[in-house]
Amino acid sequence: MDVALVRWPAERGRRDELNGLGVPLLLLVEDGHHPPPVVGLLEDWIRVPASEADVRARIDTLLARRPAGEEVPPSLDGDGVLRANGAWVAVPPVEARLLRALLGHFGAVVARDVLSGAGWPDRSPGRNVLDVHVLRLRRRVAHVGLAIRTVRARGYLLELERPCDATASILDLTASSSPR
Repeated sequence: MDVALVRWPAERGRRDELNGLGVPLLLLVEDGHHPPPVVGLLEDWIRVPASEADVRARIDTLLARRPAGEEVPPSLDGDGVLRANGAWVAVPPVEARLLRALLGHFGAVVARDVLSGAGWPDRSPGRNVLDVHVLRLRRRVAHVGLAIRTVRARGYLLELERPCDATASILDLTASSSPR
């Protein structure tokens, strides 16, 4: 699980977004600015510049406050960074628009026409264009433990990758890299 580092006051909007998602965050308070009141147990602040040891101690404290077994939902920030399962991956703009639509209906089917409208609001792409971008997006989200499933004749579904899928992928990689 990650703790988001947010510059204060420069990234005030990002703080609000992450608090809404329940993501633990450490505010990096810039010199000459007052820290805001802390919101909940999953937020703390430190004045910068700060030593790496002090920042690490604050992060460890935030992680210890998180209830055991509670998962943070996947999130996509305004810079196109997808965070899930304690990892992150950068997502290009078109794929980020597709991903926002999938995250908005996490675990549910999103119709192809809804995804097309989200990815290309000004025009309607061909069927293959959407398929290519979903394929690229599948590869990206796999790095953070998510999977995009095709629901035939309906659309696509974003979900957590099932453990058996991850095990199968590891076994495939091991088998293909071992000498025969």
